[in-house]
Amino acid sequence: MSTETSQEVTITNAPATGIGLTDVAATKVAALLAQEGRDDLSLRVAVQPGGCSGLKYQLYFDDRSLDGDTVTKFGGVSVVTDKMSTPYLMGASIDFVDTIEKQGFTIDNPNAQGSCACGDSFN
Repeated sequence: MSTETSQEVTITNAPATGIGLTDVAATKVAALLAQEGRDDLSLRVAVQPGGCSGLKYQLYFDDRSLDGDTVTKFGGVSVVTDKMSTPYLMGASIDFVDTIEKQGFTIDNPNAQGSCACGDSFN
């Protein structure tokens, strides 16, 4: 008899055809925005050429609204993807991990066919 334990990740209001944000990640983004004293910023997630696997993720706070942006709301947090990045991020989920081994945002992307050893880029 196996006594495996598993950790379940909850994605808040994850659209079927968009990017998702876990509750933990949404809480962390909201805390970072509160720390900055800014409520006019969104979390922008972009895909750019580069990295050892061909494409790399960029996450940063942005107050711009670009033509063709896709905006998804998670409670008080807005996640924005540009027109070029949106197809690469369909169905992807952003989480925040805080362990002794690693701290930061992670992206689980079902569209990635492969990634580099460090996990910073994909193809």
